[in-house]
Amino acid sequence: MELVVGRVAKSHGVRGELVVEVRTDSPDERFVPGARLRGRAPRRGASGDAPDDRVFTVESVREHSGRLLVRLADIADRTAADALRGTLFLIDSADLPPSADPDEYYDHELEGLSVQLVDGTEIGVVREVLHSGAGELLAVRGADREILIPFVTAIVPTVSIAEGRVVIDPPEGLLEV
Repeated sequence: MELVVGRVAKSHGVRGELVVEVRTDSPDERFVPGARLRGRAPRRGASGDAPDDRVFTVESVREHSGRLLVRLADIADRTAADALRGTLFLIDSADLPPSADPDEYYDHELEGLSVQLVDGTEIGVVREVLHSGAGELLAVRGADREILIPFVTAIVPTVSIAEGRVVIDPPEGLLEV
């Protein structure tokens, strides 16, 4: 499974720097000088086929306004940088080390898990993990709507990757329309 670790938002300056929106908890491991990043263009080619991946080498990185400014080898000017707008930087989930903390999960491990109440009532399936300033939310696709569940122990007491399920104990009103 491919995971997105960053996205090129736009070019920065005239020397080919890129503004990269970080989508990983480990930017200091993914975006460092010498790192090789697999990039995928956002658009399909004229033939309708998926675009080919391209491998880039990071030359330099610096923080800027909550994002990273990244210079890549062979991207020397604004025109080349503009051509990369929307490019996604990807890694293979098989390349990730296992989490050292049994109570921490990668987003892709949670997506697709069944969600049920403590009494066993099925609620839906985790569609996505959303990261907000207030914390993580599980976007759960129910039979007729999507529900956002705060991903905190008080509300989500059990996560079992092996059993493919998340058990929730929501406060009154959380699941009401």
